[in-house]
Amino acid sequence: MIKYYTRACNFYYGKTSKEKVIKRLALPLHGNSLISFDKIEIISRKNIRTVDLKDIKKLQPFLRKKILIDIKQISKKKYFRNLNLNNSPLLMGILNLTPDSFSDGGKFLRKNLGYRHAKKLVKDGCSIIDIGGESTRPGSKEISPKNEWKRIYITLSKLKNLRNIISLDTRNSLVMKLGIKKNVKLINDVSGLNHDPETINLLKKTRIPFIVHHMQGKPMTMQINPKYKNVLLDIYDFFENKIKYIRAKGIVHNNIILDPGIGFGKKLKHNITLLRNISIFHSLGFPVMLGTSRKRFIKDLSGINDSEERLGGTISSSLFAMMHGVQILRVHDVNEVKQSIKVFKSLKF
Repeated sequence: MIKYYTRACNFYYGKTSKEKVIKRLALPLHGNSLISFDKIEIISRKNIRTVDLKDIKKLQPFLRKKILIDIKQISKKKYFRNLNLNNSPLLMGILNLTPDSFSDGGKFLRKNLGYRHAKKLVKDGCSIIDIGGESTRPGSKEISPKNEWKRIYITLSKLKNLRNIISLDTRNSLVMKLGIKKNVKLINDVSGLNHDPETINLLKKTRIPFIVHHMQGKPMTMQINPKYKNVLLDIYDFFENKIKYIRAKGIVHNNIILDPGIGFGKKLKHNITLLRNISIFHSLGFPVMLGTSRKRFIKDLSGINDSEERLGGTISSSLFAMMHGVQILRVHDVNEVKQSIKVFKSLKF
């Protein structure tokens, strides 16, 4: 049997969007009339076709039923514990306390530099601080959970009284368990819950919100010739199957975020396909997070114009993601990305 997927497309934003929604010419994304759509793509592994919302009634009954279920998921308002998604995109500020992260490794290891940078991220406008003690850049080696915890526990202890949500970027259940005791409110496991078999039991026991991230392979080998039959649909199926697994393990809450993992076991063509079609993941019914900040694909696209920090590419890809309804952006440069979003919104309203 052919499997069909639904991607919202042809988006409107700001004042134009509100007018379209009022006139019932477009549907709001996530229940927010400031961003809406009036077309969908019906995708299979053999073809893609674009359909106006008004023409869905003309589809065959079995397909129409499937599409209407997906549209309900795309349009419904999303809720997440301690986060106000009405003002999306929210920014997740990156705090790497590692000697070897790809962009800022070693930069915040000395004395109070990690804590100071966290306070700067908050001042600049992030809603979430994502703290990590293990680098998962391409080619990185695995470290012990004890060493990972040693890198972060002092800074994490100082951060526990912040009002902002503290997210813990880790693959290890031991680090998660210790972090939760330090007021961590969100788990960001780049392995997609695949690295540590105890992780799923901890998530069930604590009921803590978490991010399901996609990564093909492991950090050390993930960029050695990654392959997909269809990167977009393969990752969609990964999320769909992972959610079924999570439910089967007894986790019933909806405080789950999806991240397709740009740069984690993906070549340039894979990353571009995912970015261009990022709105397909809305039909799964969960908030979507995206991390493009300073990543290699920016250099691959910009060529000789590439700079070390790749701020321009980060901003352009972030604004593109915002226009396709991504609710959370994981970034290094919170102030600059926040500024770009404010200016963009001011011009569109």
